[in-house]
Amino acid sequence: MPLEWIALNSINGLGPVKIKRLVEHYGSAAEVFRRPVSELARSGLVPEMCVPELLNKNLLVEAEKQRAWAEKEGAAVLTLASPEYPPYLKEIFGPPPVIFVRGDVSVFSLHAVAIVGTRSPTPYGKTVTPTITRELVERGLVIVSGLAAGIDTIAHQTCLEQNGRTIAVLGCGIDRIFPNTNAPLAEKICANKGAVVSEFPMGTPPEAFRFPRRNRIISGLSAGVLVVEGGERSGSLITAHYALQQGRDVFAVPGPISSLLSTGPFNLIKEGAIPARSGREIAESLSLIEHPNLRAAASSGPVVSSPLSLLSETERAVYDALGETPRRIDELAESSGRPVMELFDLLLNLELKGLARQMSGGRYVRPLPR
Repeated sequence: MPLEWIALNSINGLGPVKIKRLVEHYGSAAEVFRRPVSELARSGLVPEMCVPELLNKNLLVEAEKQRAWAEKEGAAVLTLASPEYPPYLKEIFGPPPVIFVRGDVSVFSLHAVAIVGTRSPTPYGKTVTPTITRELVERGLVIVSGLAAGIDTIAHQTCLEQNGRTIAVLGCGIDRIFPNTNAPLAEKICANKGAVVSEFPMGTPPEAFRFPRRNRIISGLSAGVLVVEGGERSGSLITAHYALQQGRDVFAVPGPISSLLSTGPFNLIKEGAIPARSGREIAESLSLIEHPNLRAAASSGPVVSSPLSLLSETERAVYDALGETPRRIDELAESSGRPVMELFDLLLNLELKGLARQMSGGRYVRPLPR
């Protein structure tokens, strides 16, 4: 039963990394709830600020409501313990403990490539994206993207036109398609044996600070990530850097030097991304055709930290509020000017990027330099 997983996933401040360690320590999510709360508090696995929530008798009741809501929406609830959980995704640091999925979960067993880029592509981007997508689909690859306007939408649509399978990862609840103009596209993805995926609970609204977190899932579901167009601080670059952290290959389409949207791919290539001119080159570089066990080989790549320049304005404000001395979340809220409830997600984003560390007592610090 995923109820205990859903319940743990709903606790603010617990987060994917701590949930995974907690469940591994006790053997199952159900066993966690069989233990006295006093024992969990002493274990050091549960932050002090999360202990009161474990005492909440409505935790499992609300989890059942989430499960029923997902079922009503035709969504499956997969946990790290589910055999259908995406194998690529399970390998990353901090895999989402729970994902809500509409569509065909068998798509997770296939090799996939993520295609991401700007929401406002140039004519060049609108030409290049369908060409490369078609070539990837012809080679049997699943296309992963974020259902956003622009490059994401073009990649999803082109894949469907070629009768391919595609996965859309949301930065909100699976019942809240964003942008809402892409709701028909989401339905087509599910109807064509693809999937729409989210780690966020049902009903979660699409707020900007959640989208960087979902980007690690886009890259985590994929053997490689292709960036077509993007500015210097584009969200697609965050996806690319997550891919590097996860040991995935990163590809970038070289663009006209006169275009500001070529800056992102150009910088990635300078950092070591593979220049991509065709889907064939990408498939051959990944060796997907000759080596079907790519998943095992893909998990051992280099780990790099996301540069501070890629942080959003709100993330940077929180990062600047951190220091070498642990600070409580209310102190960070006062220093950064962000509401406490929003800070949980912002701090998790920073933690997943290696730029924040949670200490005992719900306090946070900057990690020591490597």
